[in-house]
Amino acid sequence: MTTAPTKSTSATGRFSNSTLLKDAGLLIIFAVLVIGLTIASPNNSFLSLNNIFLILVQTAVNGILAMGMMYVIISGHIDLSVGSTVGLAGVAAAMFAHPGEYPLFVPLLVGVAVGVVVGLINGVGVAYGAIPSFIITLGTLTAVRGVALIVSGGAPVSNLSPEFQSLASGRLFGIPTLAIYFIIIAVVAAFVLRKTIFGRRIYALGGNPQAAAVSGINVKRLTVAPFVIAGTLAGICGVLLASRTFTGSPTAGASYELDAIAAVVIGGVSMAGGRGKAFGVVIGALMIAVIANGLDILGIDSNAQQIIKGAIIVLAVLIDVKTRRD
Repeated sequence: MTTAPTKSTSATGRFSNSTLLKDAGLLIIFAVLVIGLTIASPNNSFLSLNNIFLILVQTAVNGILAMGMMYVIISGHIDLSVGSTVGLAGVAAAMFAHPGEYPLFVPLLVGVAVGVVVGLINGVGVAYGAIPSFIITLGTLTAVRGVALIVSGGAPVSNLSPEFQSLASGRLFGIPTLAIYFIIIAVVAAFVLRKTIFGRRIYALGGNPQAAAVSGINVKRLTVAPFVIAGTLAGICGVLLASRTFTGSPTAGASYELDAIAAVVIGGVSMAGGRGKAFGVVIGALMIAVIANGLDILGIDSNAQQIIKGAIIVLAVLIDVKTRRD
């Protein structure tokens, strides 16, 4: 009567210890990376306050995208369309952000609504159309980019109101507002994932969809939710990027989905679904920005940076596979 609980407790303990070791290892790697780049940078410029703020700004959009991608991957799927959604949302928001035409909330709502619609299309296609997430989001990646090019006439939408421009270009208590948005969204995403019934069901869905269905979870409806979250956050990113660059560009967000996936994978989220934490994803997004920023300071060619980033992604996946086997 007592052997089964003991075995279960032991297994839980091993899983907890493994998770703690992965978190600690990620922090150690991040710390070593920061220390190494600080030493290698001229006059230790890497850790200057201005550069730290620059890194936070560079992290923000990808970090917010990665929060949505985290939900999708933990649920056992993937979303390749978020980069294109950023572009379309930015264009749509910019079209309603000309001076004196509409109140500020209108372009905000339009940009977010674009993300919600794209997320719904993806989620419904996967859940009710039984289309693999890779296929449908690959299709929307192309289609949504095409829509952005058509509605914008293939040219950036400019002449944005000062109020809209200040959304992502200002500072609060000396901290860039983009970084503040990222922190707030990351905290909310982490809380929902770890402390709510909805979050626990997302883990269950990614870990074992059949068991989740048997336990009474509406699997189809739940499958839609992570895609809507990812689309909503992509819409927010589109608005913020348009505000930061002062234009709604139809080509904005190109390949952003790859950086978001990289942040999620580096952060320890299992590509098999059912495992991962927001804390790791935040560190993963910071690592990508730190690497890019540090290599820029050191004068490393941008093409070489892509090779390094790709190698890091492959290494992270290998570590994930080995951890699951153990």
